[in-house]
Amino acid sequence: MTNTFYIKNMVCPRCIESVGEVFSDLNIEISTIELGKVTTITEVGDAKKKQLGEKLTSRGFELLQDKNSKIISQIKAIIIEQIHYKSEELNVNFSTLLSDKLHHDYSSLSKLFSSVESITIERFIIKQKIEHVKELLFYKQLTLSEIAFQIGYSSVAHLSSQFKKETGMSPTEFKKLRNPNLKSLDSI
Repeated sequence: MTNTFYIKNMVCPRCIESVGEVFSDLNIEISTIELGKVTTITEVGDAKKKQLGEKLTSRGFELLQDKNSKIISQIKAIIIEQIHYKSEELNVNFSTLLSDKLHHDYSSLSKLFSSVESITIERFIIKQKIEHVKELLFYKQLTLSEIAFQIGYSSVAHLSSQFKKETGMSPTEFKKLRNPNLKSLDSI
């Protein structure tokens, strides 16, 4: 029998590697591992689950127990993966993507997320997009037009407007900073 574990703060490929090491150290065989979620091949008893929780906590992760926390973690993982790690363009809106992947209607997901996180899913998506824009601007490999297209903005003007609203400065002003304030994905 398999177990599925939902893990908070598992937001990047290195996180996947780190969590995989924890499972390996405890001799728990993994079937699949993705952002925020690990499925094991073998059953994990309560004592081993406690060890797992402690080891994950020591690395900055959290083993989620209650249903609502698991759903919120999944919502965040889906959004982060789509914005930061997918190269192909999203051909449906986020509400459809979340509903399809989580098998819940979007309005209930939205209410749950807002009640627990004190921010709407839409604001969380915007914050993630802007953080990704900041990262792309920092590395100076793409033009603002290319960034707008890659992240799915309808225009450079829309991106610039949202960027200024979120950060208080224009993308051009941000590019001039010597020490930009980039945030870790789990802190957004």
